[in-house]
Amino acid sequence: MPAEEGTRIMVKLDDLLHERRMTLTELADRVGLTLANLSILKTGKAKAIRFSTLEAICRELDCQPGDLLAYEGRPG
Repeated sequence: MPAEEGTRIMVKLDDLLHERRMTLTELADRVGLTLANLSILKTGKAKAIRFSTLEAICRELDCQPGDLLAYEGRPG
């Protein structure tokens, strides 16, 4: 199966931060990531995420991994 361009995994970090009234900078400090690395995740440019990072984000945002990530299926 050939690789397709772009990712179909959507990161919903903006929505969760807005709901929690938390800034990206505050979350970066809480989870021990640089603002630049967290920004890469937020914009959907990350190629991977460590489970330890996912766990820390879920802990700080009081959410489940499925609240943070979504799969965008193939159109029609």
